Amino acid sequence: MTKEAFAVTPPMGWNSWDCYGAAVKEAEIRGNAEYMAEHLKSFGWEYIVVDIQWYEPGAVSSLYRPFVPLEMDEYSRLVPAVNRFPSAAGGMGFRPLSDYVHSLGLKFGIHIMRGIPRQAVHNNTPIKGSNATARDIAHTNSICPWNTDMYGVNATKEGAQAYYDSLFELYAEWGVDFIKVDDIGASRLYDTHQPEIQLIRNAIDRCGRPMVLSLSPGPAPVEYADFFESQANMWRVTDDFWDLWPLLLDMFDRCYKWQGRPAPGNWPDCDMLPLGHIGIRSVDGGAADRWTRFTRDEQLTMMTLWSIFRSPLMFGGELRDNDEWTHSLLTNRDVLAMHRNSSKARQVSREQNKIVWAAEGDQGEHYVALFNTDETIVDISVSLSQFGLKGQVHGKELWTGKELGSIHDILSATVPPHGVILVRLEK
Repeated sequence: MTKEAFAVTPPMGWNSWDCYGAAVKEAEIRGNAEYMAEHLKSFGWEYIVVDIQWYEPGAVSSLYRPFVPLEMDEYSRLVPAVNRFPSAAGGMGFRPLSDYVHSLGLKFGIHIMRGIPRQAVHNNTPIKGSNATARDIAHTNSICPWNTDMYGVNATKEGAQAYYDSLFELYAEWGVDFIKVDDIGASRLYDTHQPEIQLIRNAIDRCGRPMVLSLSPGPAPVEYADFFESQANMWRVTDDFWDLWPLLLDMFDRCYKWQGRPAPGNWPDCDMLPLGHIGIRSVDGGAADRWTRFTRDEQLTMMTLWSIFRSPLMFGGELRDNDEWTHSLLTNRDVLAMHRNSSKARQVSREQNKIVWAAEGDQGEHYVALFNTDETIVDISVSLSQFGLKGQVHGKELWTGKELGSIHDILSATVPPHGVILVRLEK
């Protein structure tokens, strides 16, 4: 099975980071999975992802405790902390939790850090399938600038591939469907760790189980697009994204840089959706326990940009606390059909605070998003000829469901501050 065969459309799911930081517990994973299975699965949502430090028994927030003991097996591989994931007792790892998620008709994912645990290197523990030890393959000058758990792996050393092969052999045994690898994509502090990405790609291909590969953090350099597309299914085009308007405004530039690259198996990633109830045990994003700081219009803008660009959709809030409004953002079938089936997304124009994006549907329809990034209401007009349309077409605004009737030559709308009008046009 090729890499492209198991991420044909942009992945959609839930990730524990925005609401629980590094401190999520098994009961919370199960509860969110149950909500997704009951309320969201029929709309295409399917991944349940346990984010960072599931192997850290004392994690309490998104603040990492430096140089603390981690749960690890005899082959230098991190395993779930049993006090947080009770079903992992007796060496079961994530298999029982994964089995439960699968029993709900969903898919299971985990976050890992690039490299090998520092404690494995300091204790010089074995590597499965190799005579090398942790100390032999560690790149001790290659360290994450914001987390102390790991050293990098020196890809030129004997045993380096064996180590990553042993990791993904274990994850395949656990039933993992989605793997988010952190400290490996580019960031503002360092370049992309391409040799370790190649080791991971090799290990996934050898493990016998299809897994979606997601690379973080970002921003990923556009000049590496061909490399990312050959190795991964998702790669972050931004640093951590939070519920702040300047970050959302910045995403228009990032999507413009990456337009034309989303394709089956290859999805530039705008990061998680900080919607609903977030920050429960996370202090990232400049605030703690809260409902998203985005206005409703800003939430519509974010969902529209992510969807027309075809970014993966990973919801970050506590699903069980969703109100009717938040639920409606995740279950609009017209918008999700655009996200799943459209192509040729592009920025049509950008004039001061008026931004127009468009895409084409698989049934001949056209999608047009009129964004207003200003602080006041503006009128936006666009000629249908820019989309290859002539004469009369029928329009529908997708977020409200309002039928717009016949439209001749010009599409015009009054758009609220930081808001959007999303229209489907059909002959």
